[in-house]
Amino acid sequence: MPDTSVRYAVANRIARIVLERPPVNALSLDMIRAVVAALKRAAADDAARAVVLESAVPRHFCAGLDLAMLLGKSREQVREFLQMLYVELHESQCNLGKPSIAAVGGSARGGGMTLAISCDVIVAGQSATFGYPEINIGVLPAIHFAHLPRIAGRHRAFELLFSGRIFDAQEAFDLGLAGKVVADIELDAAVTALAADFAAKSPAVVRIARAAFMRQNDYRRGIADAVEDFCNVVTTDAAQEGIRAFLEKRAPRW
Repeated sequence: MPDTSVRYAVANRIARIVLERPPVNALSLDMIRAVVAALKRAAADDAARAVVLESAVPRHFCAGLDLAMLLGKSREQVREFLQMLYVELHESQCNLGKPSIAAVGGSARGGGMTLAISCDVIVAGQSATFGYPEINIGVLPAIHFAHLPRIAGRHRAFELLFSGRIFDAQEAFDLGLAGKVVADIELDAAVTALAADFAAKSPAVVRIARAAFMRQNDYRRGIADAVEDFCNVVTTDAAQEGIRAFLEKRAPRW
């Protein structure tokens, strides 16, 4: 049965991949498979020249992983999920051949941050919030160890990744994480205008230029390390207690 939490549509040469899994777009394995499938569909779709990843759930872009699926799982089962979230997502974006934009209105956390940074550009509404809260429940924001220090610098990245604190759209812009911040009411128009600008370029030239850009900014080795690091931590007793405590809405007993 196809996953209905991700919708795909094309209009005016812009493909929209829409997340819709209320209440917070928590990522299941089927949902991330559907995102990857939508990106591959966009890559093969001649009617699409730019891609927008957005949410239909008010106040939430994506709250991160559906943590219940990590309880009691083996390393192999966790690796299957990370293969999709880290490796397949990265590969599908690398091979997209078209510019991609994450339209972040509301909260982006953990795995939601992974979805957002996989895109070429992040455009945020003013009320958007960001964060890497994994450390607070005993797991790792592993892929972001490879990504965030490159754009924010080692020391600023460490503070965010190891505190797990939430930060706003302006700070995301100041860090270089968000490319643009606009009023919430203008988010869709701003994203559409940027996507239309990208879509107006020569598809052949954009494909070649984007491939060259990706080669210069590749972090595949970091992704492979991130998969192993996450698997090593999430199966520990401490991580399992942190996840269980989060789901039970109590403080972890470490």
